[in-house]
Amino acid sequence: MTTDSPFRIESSWRRLRRSATAVLLSSSLLTPGLPQAQPAGIPSMGAASSTELSPALETLLGKAIMEQGRRDPTYINDPDVRQYLAAMGAKLSGQASGLGQPVQVFGVRDPQINAFALPGGYVGVNSGLVVQSESESELASVVAHEIAHVAQRHIARGMTQGSQSNTIMMASIAAALLAAMAGSGDLAMGVAAFGQAAAIDQQLGFSRQAEQEADRLGLEMMRKAGFDPRGMARMFGRLSSVSRLNESMSGGGYHSTHPLSVQRMSDIENRVRELPQQSREDGGDYLFVRAKLRVIQAKDARSQREVRETLQHEASTRSGAAQAAAWYGLAYAELVRGELDAADKALAQASVVKSPHMAQMRIQLALRRGADAVQMARDAWRDWPQSQGVALLLAEALQKAGKDGEGVAFLEERVGQWPEEPQFHERLAQGYERLGEAVKARSTMATYYEMVGALPTAVQQLRQARNLTDDFYLQSELDTRIRELRERQDMERELLKRFKT
Repeated sequence: MTTDSPFRIESSWRRLRRSATAVLLSSSLLTPGLPQAQPAGIPSMGAASSTELSPALETLLGKAIMEQGRRDPTYINDPDVRQYLAAMGAKLSGQASGLGQPVQVFGVRDPQINAFALPGGYVGVNSGLVVQSESESELASVVAHEIAHVAQRHIARGMTQGSQSNTIMMASIAAALLAAMAGSGDLAMGVAAFGQAAAIDQQLGFSRQAEQEADRLGLEMMRKAGFDPRGMARMFGRLSSVSRLNESMSGGGYHSTHPLSVQRMSDIENRVRELPQQSREDGGDYLFVRAKLRVIQAKDARSQREVRETLQHEASTRSGAAQAAAWYGLAYAELVRGELDAADKALAQASVVKSPHMAQMRIQLALRRGADAVQMARDAWRDWPQSQGVALLLAEALQKAGKDGEGVAFLEERVGQWPEEPQFHERLAQGYERLGEAVKARSTMATYYEMVGALPTAVQQLRQARNLTDDFYLQSELDTRIRELRERQDMERELLKRFKT
């Protein structure tokens, strides 16, 4: 689905629109017809009238957007949220036929009920969508719809339809990304790129046929993945009700950017009725992540107080895992406020359910109090060896206890287990530094910066590492990495210049 500028960087967006328009006007005055050299390694865009981006070009563009997007303050970097959404994306996309690229689902701190697809297989999920969903199947229905847009390449096709608004949109995104890559440019413009990229679907205006196609493919995807198909019908009904309530407020959100027509809703309801009932009990991860996101998206004192009141109500009226998740949410809210005793009391109420989220909370409370949390973290890791949150807390506990050698060995294993997770590389670099292994520290930190999109900083780290060693073979290896990163920067810069002009 689309989003109505979820990141609210409006002044930057106005500057982007003005600069992009200026670029377009100035380029139209240049002498046409001069051949342009094709940079090495850049996929061909084809003719200007090409009906869609090539998959290779779409991947490059999506990666460039996400490299800057991960630096946006609304990007949710919490390990539990990241791991949960990534797992849901993998489960659903595994049932998508003909999907030619990996799908990566990530979270955005925004209370609007929304989700959106970016070029290159990236799907953003607003915290408000998770918080307002009433079952995991409802959440999965929206994520599946977005993955269906990716599978059908609706984004890539729409971006090259050739309309003036699409051209300005692409030029604006390119201008913002180039500003961020320049390093010394307007940082706000670079950060704004992610927010404006997230508004792509709104400006594209998917056809009714494309929306219905995404509905049907998403429904089949979620059914095969084990979710209750009725969740899509329930979610559509709730979104329609929310839209009617907010009609006078110019709203934004899911319904205003992808109108739920009577035809679409009837089509899904009819299809769901024809399917065998597939009841499904919500898992603990969904309930605990939803409770955590309630707290994460509350930005001011009033909204934080309202969240605590909501969680207190659920804690007193729910039972089982839902009640435990509400108490966990309250404990997390108190931890964020620094009220450790209140967090302890809330956590004690949730002890009927054993989960990695509860274990993490106990470890965090111990670390905040300066207690030795190593054994507690080791026990939690033994019970939940697939939890990234528990792994990061064990590494932190080992470092705080001065067990740097053990911490580095543990993190080296976790980097092998989750090579795509930047936080493990960052923590490992810190461990190497504490052990006095400066070359390894900077080389590993370069990997971290590369993964989060700060390529110039990654190059700086590699150069520092090279200056700290006399080992010819190691210097050659570092030289190769530096050259590859610079080539990647040049490739992305040339790609974006072509979109801009």
